[in-house]
Amino acid sequence: MSDMSNDDLLERVHTLETAQATQTAAMAGAESTQAALQAGNMATTTAMATGTMTTMAAGSISLILGIFLGLTIARR
Repeated sequence: MSDMSNDDLLERVHTLETAQATQTAAMAGAESTQAALQAGNMATTTAMATGTMTTMAAGSISLILGIFLGLTIARR
């Protein structure tokens, strides 16, 4: 190692720093992608549950109104 010049060592350190910065940026990108994926999944699940509950409520209201309408028509 004593035959390496200072310039060679500086070049190696610079190369390692560049590789480390690239790896850090890639990891940050992966983490933000994962966070966006989880947020999208949560939004989809919430919308699906809301849609299901709304449909069930509308069906229940329609059933009750249909019963009363049927009773009203039957009495005439």
